[in-house]
Amino acid sequence: MVGGCVRDILLGKKPKDFDVTTNATPEQVKELFRNCRLIGRRFRLAHVVFGREIIEVATFRGHHPSQDDNAEEQNLSKQSDHGQLLRDNVFGSIEEDAERRDFTVNAMYYNIADFSIHDFAQGMQAVKNREISMIGDPATRYREDPVRMLRAVRFAVKLGMKISPETAKPMYELAPLMANIPPARLFEEVLKLLLSGQGLETYKLLNEFNLFEQLFPQLGPLLKTQNSRELAFIEQVLMNTDNRINSDMKVTPAFIFAALLWYPLEERCQQHMVEGGLNHFDAFNLALSDVLHRQIQRIMIPKRFTITVREIWQLQQRLPKRYGRRALQMLEHPKFRAAYDFLLIRAQIEGGELLTLAQWWTDFQNVDPEERQTMMKALREKEGGGPKRRSRYRGKKKATE
Repeated sequence: MVGGCVRDILLGKKPKDFDVTTNATPEQVKELFRNCRLIGRRFRLAHVVFGREIIEVATFRGHHPSQDDNAEEQNLSKQSDHGQLLRDNVFGSIEEDAERRDFTVNAMYYNIADFSIHDFAQGMQAVKNREISMIGDPATRYREDPVRMLRAVRFAVKLGMKISPETAKPMYELAPLMANIPPARLFEEVLKLLLSGQGLETYKLLNEFNLFEQLFPQLGPLLKTQNSRELAFIEQVLMNTDNRINSDMKVTPAFIFAALLWYPLEERCQQHMVEGGLNHFDAFNLALSDVLHRQIQRIMIPKRFTITVREIWQLQQRLPKRYGRRALQMLEHPKFRAAYDFLLIRAQIEGGELLTLAQWWTDFQNVDPEERQTMMKALREKEGGGPKRRSRYRGKKKATE
């Protein structure tokens, strides 16, 4: 066993999963287990399935071939012009594998044959020092795989460790390399970062290394001003999300993405109204598509979540419209609760009319049906009777004529 499971046990934590590494090739592993499937092009892995459990089995990695090696060996490894690994299926020894791993705390191997820990990179000392340190030259390793910068942040927050100065220094300069990562890969990484139960602390550390702006380029510029409403809103959303996760309550990624992109949506909407002369309804819907499209270029958010993001946003426009049966119909909407929670945070940050609106919806949910009718009647009277209802007899002569 290798990596996080060994590290977590040494830290007194319960591992979430167990990874296995071996000198057997993926094909040899597949021959041994009928319940095995091979995955990945960039990194060839074997997944051995036991019921609902999946044991990930990796073959020991070796060093990259040199220009003097034959074409077949060179074909196993490929790098981009930036030094990023595009293909990495070079196999080697356990010692070489340890050198290829990212951080010292992840390069410990537990051998079940003799119950020993093989520590090739002083990982046990790093655990004792509570320090995240890169194996090898940090700048080179980040260029090989820029996601390692995100992993450094995630492990530091998750494990309550600090990032060593040598490991941290290149991150400020190399953060823009995140733009080279495929959007599909970044979606899972962002979920690990922000839906860990420590999302707020993770966000702050990402910001420190200029990484958050690389993930959300439309939001980043809006967070530059200290004590801004945008900054307060994001921090409050992440704090609430952490509380829900740590209380074993459900959280949908759609809510987080809706929150992170809300103010870019408002800004884009205003641009369409000013520059394009559109009314608010048309500008809002056009901005909605613009913002989601741009974000998907960086993080590939699955459609099942973008649909919910759209609904949460659109319901923000409908929540103030409570005349007639609209309020009752709104309560029955499948995404009402998410939209209502979203409104509460907006009201908490922005105050004003949003506070009044949020309080009305809070009260409306907690009273009996008769009182709801009274609330809707009072609202109509306060607003001057609400919109006029169209007569059923418009355009028809009276029966007596």
